[in-house]
Amino acid sequence: MPEVDPVTGLEISPGWITRSSDPDVLAKIRSGRWVILSDGRLLRRGLTTGTTAAAACKGAVLSLKSPLDSVEVSTPAGLRVSLPIRAKDGVGVAIKDSGDHQFDVTRGIEVIATASASEQTEILAGEGIGLITKAGLCAAQGKPAISRSARKQLMAAVDEAVQAVGLEGARVEIGIPRGREIAERTLNPKVGVHGGISILGSTGFVEPWNDHLAESKAEELGAHQKVVVTTGRTGLKFSRILFPDHFAVLIGSELDRLSFRREQDSVLCGLPALILKWAWPELLQGTGYGTVAEMVEKDPGCPRIDRALERVKARLPHTRIVLLHKNGKVFREVS
Repeated sequence: MPEVDPVTGLEISPGWITRSSDPDVLAKIRSGRWVILSDGRLLRRGLTTGTTAAAACKGAVLSLKSPLDSVEVSTPAGLRVSLPIRAKDGVGVAIKDSGDHQFDVTRGIEVIATASASEQTEILAGEGIGLITKAGLCAAQGKPAISRSARKQLMAAVDEAVQAVGLEGARVEIGIPRGREIAERTLNPKVGVHGGISILGSTGFVEPWNDHLAESKAEELGAHQKVVVTTGRTGLKFSRILFPDHFAVLIGSELDRLSFRREQDSVLCGLPALILKWAWPELLQGTGYGTVAEMVEKDPGCPRIDRALERVKARLPHTRIVLLHKNGKVFREVS
């Protein structure tokens, strides 16, 4: 059986493992904390704001009983990870680990959770966590910017801690002291998240998408006759169902690197925002929409979407373009 990356589900070529000089390569891959490249190099994944916050929350509740300096939490990918924390008297502090991601502006931020015993468990968002002001984002308008998968991860971590210390429930408030400041260096203010950063994480891990990794992926693109390129994890997940005979590659935002041979059976598949704005950066100008997701949700037949799709096709004339809804249903398709 081929080795499989436990976070992405990608099958790993035996040749990549053979090229690695690390004697612990298999253990690192199976932990989910490391990505192996086609040349055998290993890059370390970081942890999402969701995983970091989960550790702070669990530590805060556990510290109601006794201090501790590390905690183990589950991730949405189904893997458990151990994080160093500072936790005492109901206050837990976890620091975000960005791994080998070179451009993560949230690297090293502190997430602080404060816990107290309660009849039922509730998680509250404090200072430094953004507020959703537009539709089509990770949570409903007016709600804290905590995605569904991250909130589920937080609740699971708190539930584990509540059971461990013998409480009925816990009231936990999470805050990010530098969240408002850091948010100004992210896309949050532009997309409709104000006052802080978002608590996110569909897998619990942050991919180390640096230039070296992009080069490795581009190398893999040319090695397969049938290939589907995706811009994110939603596209990666559903492209395996829609195109099971294609080699799947997660390219992220590095769309300018795409180069297919004319004879290749190539597909670009993913959520609309990144793909359409790559081809037409001014897509939203004058529309009144703050995000592509909002446009798709409120006006799926908008002619500007079709015009943007035509521009994508012009840049990749021999590639099939497939835009997806978040649930995997095809939104637009051009062969």
